[in-house]
Amino acid sequence: MPAPRISVVIPALNEEKGVVETIRRIPKVHEIIVVDGGSKDRTAEAATAAGAKVIIEKKRGYGLAHKTGFKVATGDVLATCDADSTYPVELFPHVADHLVRKKLSFINCSRFPLADRKSMPDLNKFGNVGLSLAASMLYLHTFRDISSGMWVFKRSLLERMELKTDGWVFSNELKLEAYFTDPKGFAEYTIPYEERTGHTHNVTVWKTGFEVLGFMVYERFNHFVRARVVSPNRRTDLPSPVDTDLDRGA
Repeated sequence: MPAPRISVVIPALNEEKGVVETIRRIPKVHEIIVVDGGSKDRTAEAATAAGAKVIIEKKRGYGLAHKTGFKVATGDVLATCDADSTYPVELFPHVADHLVRKKLSFINCSRFPLADRKSMPDLNKFGNVGLSLAASMLYLHTFRDISSGMWVFKRSLLERMELKTDGWVFSNELKLEAYFTDPKGFAEYTIPYEERTGHTHNVTVWKTGFEVLGFMVYERFNHFVRARVVSPNRRTDLPSPVDTDLDRGA
């Protein structure tokens, strides 16, 4: 079985230190695309020098940056990560291989349980665990990390999903939409998570948390309504994943 062509999409905003370290650690893949949301530092120049293809998206938005990158990506498997070197990008080929071998469509890379407690502030940890628990209760399915920024999935799935948001809730929307569209092809994969390189963006934890929670409630209602109509996008013919929570060496 030939190795899948992996397109790595990295949204970046004022991450000139972290983006270089992130790109440097990515193994050989089909392409690396950095979507710069109008950085005021040298993020774009640094990413280009490190070997990435840089797309300038003048309109800011975490979700918009991802969707811009997805549009220009040419691989059959799409992978994402933040530009702060917190995610184990070295695992992209391994996770993509698992995606193909197990006939999955979407793998969410879960940071929990944390390998290093110091890698995430307690308040962020509380918020992430709480939101994952809320998503699990809403969908009656265990989500370990509903807000992870590292995902690996088939391009063919992207073409069947309805993605409408451009902001921070895009991470949650994508996972919930992927699970709704192909529940048997959805799995999670435990990864190590590290302390970020560079400064944290000015994101209000409580405000963002309540925004995400409100969106997930809305999305669950939306999916409930859509489920009442026979949708040609939903797949039910795939076998259930054998294992949805793997060690790095699996």
